[in-house]
Amino acid sequence: MNEKSVVGDLINFRGLVYSPMNENGVIFLFGKVMDELNMYVEEIKPGFPDCIGRRFNGKGWERIRIEFEYVSSNFKLHKHDPKKCDMIICWEHDWDDCKLEVIELKDFIKNLKDITIKRPAEDLEDEKELEIVTDEFDVNELHKFKESNYDVVKILKKLDYNLKGINEKIWSKIGKSGISYYSPERVFISAFPQPDKILLYIFVGNGNIVGIDKTRLKTMAKYGVAEIKDESEIDKLSNAFKISHKNIMKAIKNNEPLNA
Repeated sequence: MNEKSVVGDLINFRGLVYSPMNENGVIFLFGKVMDELNMYVEEIKPGFPDCIGRRFNGKGWERIRIEFEYVSSNFKLHKHDPKKCDMIICWEHDWDDCKLEVIELKDFIKNLKDITIKRPAEDLEDEKELEIVTDEFDVNELHKFKESNYDVVKILKKLDYNLKGINEKIWSKIGKSGISYYSPERVFISAFPQPDKILLYIFVGNGNIVGIDKTRLKTMAKYGVAEIKDESEIDKLSNAFKISHKNIMKAIKNNEPLNA
């Protein structure tokens, strides 16, 4: 008799076909997104807490004690001591009055780029498609954006100066298609150079921010869009950037889903 198979919802995310249905699935998925969470693992161990990791906070790597759970309320069900843990990483956050920081992977992966699983290449040509990232803004890494017909580097330098002036802990990561700015825990603004403008994805939250169009991102309900075509428009959006950072810091503190 064949063993009965029960799976979660179809997600097709980076080689994981179905959503986790237990703690082991959460650990596996965490390994797929650890880089985007700005973390690395020092130890996965038996007993409580499950994991000792480090998270980049903009200046260095802070030590974090992590407990993996399928749903966050299992932490309470298992009678774990919150004083001996810093963070819960789970598939679904269902514990409303939780005092610990919670990362709900179900929500987090909605904002991430999928990576298509391909047949292994016979040569090294696929390496050309790998994303180049750095933890610091470096104009020398912006060569990939210079094909635009406007002074993109000059605008991006001013944007970077403006955003990092909000708080000293804000840091950036340069990717293949744009630059992400971290609060420092989560991305609150992403900048994507286009042929004639820079497209900004900006965290708004539950309300609205003047100058930010919240209707254009149908699958990212708490993010909005703005466009920059010259340096002067950065000054006009300066207050919106500050509000965005304030809103995401508040949402993280309250363990609110960032894209629900």
